[in-house]
Amino acid sequence: MKMRVNKLLDRALVPGGGGELLFYQRSGDFTIEVAGMSGELMTTAHHGSEDALAELALQKVGNAAQASVVIGGLGMGFTLAAVLRLVGEKGKVVVAELVPQVVEWNKGPMGERAGFPVNDPRTILHVGDVLELIRNGRSTYDAILLDTDNGPEGLTQASNNRLYSHRGLRSAYRALKPGGVLAVWSTHPHDPFTHRLDMAGFRVEEQKVFAHRNKGTKHHLWFATRPN
Repeated sequence: MKMRVNKLLDRALVPGGGGELLFYQRSGDFTIEVAGMSGELMTTAHHGSEDALAELALQKVGNAAQASVVIGGLGMGFTLAAVLRLVGEKGKVVVAELVPQVVEWNKGPMGERAGFPVNDPRTILHVGDVLELIRNGRSTYDAILLDTDNGPEGLTQASNNRLYSHRGLRSAYRALKPGGVLAVWSTHPHDPFTHRLDMAGFRVEEQKVFAHRNKGTKHHLWFATRPN
C-alpha cells in the first residue's frame, strides 16, 4: 500500500498584494492553492479545460502553424504545452507569469507533467504582467490566451480586473491581428464580461468544457474574434 504524500514544497507572494500561493505535492500530483482559501487553484490531476482553451482558440486562427501567441498565466504549463503542440517551428509563443516562483516550479519535477514546455526553444518567458505585452502590441498576435486567476472576476489579484475591463479588452483588440482570437478561461460564466467583449468590438462565442476528460466539473471559455 502506497503512503499518501501531503507535503508543502514552497510558498510565494503574489506581487501587488495578491495573497500567497502554496505549492503542494499530494501523492502523485502537484497542486497550487491560495493561502486562506479552501480548494485548489490548480492541479496536475486534471487539465482538460486548459488544453481546450489552446486547441479551440488555434482552430479559429487562419495559419496556426505560424501563429504568434501570447499566453497570460503559466500556471502548471498545460496551456503552453498545448499551444506548442499546435504551432510549428515558425510559431512564436510568449507566456507571461506574474509570480517568479511559478516559473521555477515549472522547471522542477512538476514541469515533467506537461513535458517541460518552458524549456521549448519557441517559448519566450515574460516574468511580469501580461497586460504590459498586450498594451505594447499593435496587430501583433494571432491569439491571446488568458488563464489568469479564476477568470474575469479576480480571485487573488485585483489588478486582473484591469485586464478584463473595457479598456483592457480594447487593448487586446488592438494587439490582435484582424481575424485574431482572444480566448479566456474561467471557472464559471459571467454575463457582464460577455457584454464587455461585445462592446469592445469582438464577435463572441462561449463554450463549456470538462475540466477532466468527459466527466465532472465544467469550465467556461470565451472565444472573441477581432473581425477582419
